[in-house]
Amino acid sequence: MSLTISSSRHIATFMVLLLLLSSGFSSPSSSSLRSIHHHQRHHLDNHNYKDALTKSILFFEGQRSGKLPPNQRMTWRSNSGLSDGSALNVDLVGGYYDAGDNMKFGFPMAFTTTMLSWSLIEFGDLMNSELPNAEDAVRWGTDFLLKATSHPDTIYVQVGDPNMDHACWERPEDMDTPRSVFKVDKNNPGSDIAGEIAAALAAASIVFRQCDPSYSNLLLQRAITVFTFADKYRGPYSAGLKPEVCPFYCSYSGYQDELLWGAAWLYKATSNPIYLSYVQTNGRNLGADEFDNMFSWDNKHVGARILLSKEFLIQNVKALEEYKEHADSFICSVIPGAPFSSSQYTPGGLLFKMSGSNMQYVTSTSFLLLTYAKYLTSARTVVYCGGSVVTPARLRSIAKNQVDYLLGDNPLKMSYMVGYGSKYPRRIHHRGSSLPSVAAHPTKIQCHDGFSMFNSQSPNPNDLTGAVVGGPDQNDQFPDERSDYQRSEPATYINAPLVGALAYLARSFGQV
Repeated sequence: MSLTISSSRHIATFMVLLLLLSSGFSSPSSSSLRSIHHHQRHHLDNHNYKDALTKSILFFEGQRSGKLPPNQRMTWRSNSGLSDGSALNVDLVGGYYDAGDNMKFGFPMAFTTTMLSWSLIEFGDLMNSELPNAEDAVRWGTDFLLKATSHPDTIYVQVGDPNMDHACWERPEDMDTPRSVFKVDKNNPGSDIAGEIAAALAAASIVFRQCDPSYSNLLLQRAITVFTFADKYRGPYSAGLKPEVCPFYCSYSGYQDELLWGAAWLYKATSNPIYLSYVQTNGRNLGADEFDNMFSWDNKHVGARILLSKEFLIQNVKALEEYKEHADSFICSVIPGAPFSSSQYTPGGLLFKMSGSNMQYVTSTSFLLLTYAKYLTSARTVVYCGGSVVTPARLRSIAKNQVDYLLGDNPLKMSYMVGYGSKYPRRIHHRGSSLPSVAAHPTKIQCHDGFSMFNSQSPNPNDLTGAVVGGPDQNDQFPDERSDYQRSEPATYINAPLVGALAYLARSFGQV
């Protein structure tokens, strides 16, 4: 068993096409499509999307680091990481643990915050009573990002030594591994993580614009400052921090996508033509014309195209027409059976991109499909894939099928969200969930002592309610084994885009 138990989910994006080709993956065959269509004809009744929405947001409370508030609902968790940042005499208390370990990786935390914010921007008005909880989830992320960017031309990008952390199986409340602090600055730049943080802060500024204007302005001003740093001092953060961030969250796709993504969000948040001009001037050099068919914490090109296409479709910004064309290309790549489709689906109908944490691509793609469908509907237009017409309704149907699969409409009839439905993963790869809580077991559990539970077949004593795990393999199989981090580990960036998709589906079926 490898003790570096989180590295596999961070496989290089540029390896995807090679992986697909070597595995024989291509567009779905006719038999595969028949399987998908057969599966969809026999789906379950509509799911309780409202319940799933509530739980998908609650999950983030289980990932909190720092001093927990009085209204903490995930009550088996306790305070942790209260001295984070002290190694460099800065306050880095708070934020989120990315997945099943006790690390605070800034890159995926920022992307999580961006996607939670985008979920609220597009679908927050459909959330009703869950909107305050979702806003709290965003704020927990942005409060930390403000701390991480409080010093000029410096960003604190990570707390914790990943190799030391992964060598232990202990609760975050007990962790005694080094809480090392890593940073980027003008001498060791990090345009990728800085661009993503700028995107997160800009997007969140829109979320809080009406309900907390002063906080919104603070976020926006910091986003502008951080983006300036990202653009002025160019380079990938993993160049100077390779031993610390690789292979966990290397910037495999480069930093160009984050610069484009950050500029797109700043244009959306400010309407300042400076950022539109930046996109127009730098877009091609930053990879705007390159084909991508996946959207993740590492590669933001597709997200930027969808976001910028709205300005063309709805605001009639003619200069961004090419982004609508690129967005259409992405859409065509994920439509089963469409000309130019380049996506693989399992026999049970699940979008399958990679063996490690595949569900992150399912949730991010589902969100983009629903969001683009919203834009197309407002613009009263469709997508043309070769000779095929793809309507907004088709995009919504595909997204719904993916979410339904995740919630239990699959060959195993298993929900991949902890706590949703009667059959869900019981042995997720998550330290806090798998070990008894501090309340139940006040005595400290030492670094290596937790491995007795890690190797146990017993269900986790604490349900990390709402957590979505990496999901089944390409044959729809899921062993529910704690050691199987590729399929059994949850992550914040799996849930973040799902929040928006569930809000849309809950309202569409009259549940909120």
